[in-house]
Amino acid sequence: MENVLPPADELVLVDRELAQLDARRSQLLARRAWLLQLLQAAAVPAAPAPTGWGAPQRPVADTAPPSAQNVLLTLGGVLLTIAAIAFTLVSWGSMGIGGRAAVLGLVTSAALAAPVLLLRRGLASTAEAVGALGLVLMVLDAYALHRVALAGTDGVAYAAAASAVLAGAWAAYGTALGGLRIPLPVAVVAAQLPLPLAAVAADAGGYALGWAVLATAAVDAALLLWARPASVRATAAVGLCVSGSWALLTGGWFSVTDPVPAVGLLVAGGALALYVGWRTPAVTVLGAVVAALAAVAAAGGVLRSALPPEWVVPGYVACGLAVAAVWRTALPRPVRLGALGTGAGVLGVGVLWALPPAAALLLDSAVRTTPVWSGPGTPAFGEYPATAPLVLLTATAALVPVRRTWARCAALLVAWATVLSLPVSLGLGHAPRPVVLLLTAVAAAVVACRPQWLVRDLPAPAAVEHERAGDDVPAGADHAGAPESGTADGAARVPEGGTAEAPAGVFGAPTWPGWGGAGVPAAARAAVVPATAAAWSGFAAAVVSSVGAVLIGLDTRAWTFTVLGVLLVLFAGVAALGERGARAVAACLAVAAATGLVLAGTRAAGLPDHRTAVWLLVVPIATVGLGARLRRHPLMLPVELSGAAVGLLAIGFAFERPATLALVLALCGVLATATALRPESRRAAGWVAAVLFVLATWVRLVASDVTTPEAYTLPVTLPALALGVLRRRRDPEASSWTAYGPGLAATLVPSVIAAWTDPDWVRPLVLGLGALAVTLLGGRYRLQAPLVLGGAALALVALHELAPYVVQVVGALPRWLPPALAGLLLLAVGATYEQRLRDARRLRERLGRMR
Repeated sequence: MENVLPPADELVLVDRELAQLDARRSQLLARRAWLLQLLQAAAVPAAPAPTGWGAPQRPVADTAPPSAQNVLLTLGGVLLTIAAIAFTLVSWGSMGIGGRAAVLGLVTSAALAAPVLLLRRGLASTAEAVGALGLVLMVLDAYALHRVALAGTDGVAYAAAASAVLAGAWAAYGTALGGLRIPLPVAVVAAQLPLPLAAVAADAGGYALGWAVLATAAVDAALLLWARPASVRATAAVGLCVSGSWALLTGGWFSVTDPVPAVGLLVAGGALALYVGWRTPAVTVLGAVVAALAAVAAAGGVLRSALPPEWVVPGYVACGLAVAAVWRTALPRPVRLGALGTGAGVLGVGVLWALPPAAALLLDSAVRTTPVWSGPGTPAFGEYPATAPLVLLTATAALVPVRRTWARCAALLVAWATVLSLPVSLGLGHAPRPVVLLLTAVAAAVVACRPQWLVRDLPAPAAVEHERAGDDVPAGADHAGAPESGTADGAARVPEGGTAEAPAGVFGAPTWPGWGGAGVPAAARAAVVPATAAAWSGFAAAVVSSVGAVLIGLDTRAWTFTVLGVLLVLFAGVAALGERGARAVAACLAVAAATGLVLAGTRAAGLPDHRTAVWLLVVPIATVGLGARLRRHPLMLPVELSGAAVGLLAIGFAFERPATLALVLALCGVLATATALRPESRRAAGWVAAVLFVLATWVRLVASDVTTPEAYTLPVTLPALALGVLRRRRDPEASSWTAYGPGLAATLVPSVIAAWTDPDWVRPLVLGLGALAVTLLGGRYRLQAPLVLGGAALALVALHELAPYVVQVVGALPRWLPPALAGLLLLAVGATYEQRLRDARRLRERLGRMR
């Protein structure tokens, strides 16, 4: 039985616990501060007693002594090496045989013996520098020996022998003096040269050179696996990579030109890589990949020499699949992974080789040079091997058994490319091409709507993660981990020892409202993801095939109507049954197909562009009607936006005939008005309708040669003022400039400009009366915008009307009178400046109080 405290008692208990915690925390902080003080006091050494004023202080070194020592030793060794080289190359000829031998022997022996004494005294860095100098001197000794005593011998052969001797000598020297780190890695570097140089000196050919380099790589592998110093292993690893790569590349080259002798080199190199990878866990996968590539190159080269040219790539693909079959063996997992990855890579290269026929089918009509509906043109792309579909079919068969989402989607796309490549690879001519494109589009669309058969046996993502981690996933655990009903995420109940159950949705997976995104329980989402990926893959393939079908359908009139009709039905079906995200795209594509049908019909009837524009409005009318039926359906907005885009296209077609353009604009305005008046709030459609109606009116006026500005401005002013009145009724605090300013300015400003250039009296009279009415209304209702705009227009009209009389009066008056009157006016204003200023302030305040 569980006893629950009342909220008040529980609150008191919680406050008491918090107070105790705060007190304990304060104690611990005080103790911590005291301990820190003790540690700091112990760490600070006692200050030395001063020895007097101006006592010298110990200088602080800029660098650590070992670093400075190493720099000095390195510079000294470099200078001595340069001096030895200069002596050997420049001053050697001025000495006799005895002198040369004595100098070289003395200097080299001293350089090699000095590290022994230096190591005994603990001078390791100095010993390293002197030892490095001794190694360089040994190379110079070998060079000098060839120049003086063995000048007649072959240089490459002498270099091979000298490098072998030096490698052995340095290895013995480094082993004897274990305190030196340089000789042994340098010996490994020298050991890379004897066998390749010997092969070059013997002029044994590229094949023997490859074997020599491979033997050197085997020596490097032995050092890597069994040598003790880490520096030797690192140097051997670099040498193994360089020599092994050289040998395998040589074998790969010979597998193309002379494949049979190259088999041994490739097999040996692959075996060496596999053995090193087997013994070195860090590079096991890499070693398996190298070995698998060598095996594919060896077997593929042999097949290459026996097969016709069109079967070469399928032969390599077969070898890659044979290597990938190692995955089913009992070898260690890293080895199997390397083999599987290599086989997949070879198969991927084969697929890339086989894709051009499918691309040719899709793009051949895109580069057409003949007019539309003039019949098939000459193919722009050349012929392709007939074995390309076989490679794609093989890739499909290899991908289907893989129980992963990516593999099933890839298998679907490769199978689609296989079908597309058939007409081009098999040379079937032009007739089957549109049929194949339409069939692939339909089949891919079916997969987009019903992908459950493609992913039915796939494990859930949770099970995949367990499998990747090496865990055993029990049968029926696809939805493991789903919480029971009543938990925080609301997932379905999972019976003990069972799996989550839910009704099957469109994709054969458990589904709930909103299954495409948020609101899907975790157990259901795991099954939805593979189906969604497959659906999108099918939809992408359907779209690409549709584009190719449209392009190739333009060859003839009959195929154009057939392709567009099929695509209209197809994408309408996907919009009704497909995946949620794809449905919107499919709806837009269905509208595009309908638009293409209308354009094709008008072109077949020989209608001009301005009549085509009117017929194009059939599509926006249909989309507006469909949107009214869909109401708040997710497809409503994409359908209506697609129809609006077709309306813009119709406006573009009507530009050549202003009268038709006005009609099209007015009809588009009607459609926008019908959209705005629906129960859903569509303010944007209302504004678009207003703009379209105004543009239609203006275009109609231009077509009728109307030049009066009021005919253009009044259709804007009256609706704008009506909207302003409605705005002020809903929001009495709204500014008059926002409500009435745009509408009044749209008419008053152009009319005032026209009145100043109009010699007649009708426009100024009507404009003056209108401006007076606007001014009086602004003063009556205390509205700032009508008062200011109407008053300004009235003043400008009055000034325009009085200007001729003023000019006449000024011309009749004496010339001294205008300046005198201006002076009197200034005097009067100056005398009453304060009063005028107060009047201006009161006027500004009154205007400011107006809306």
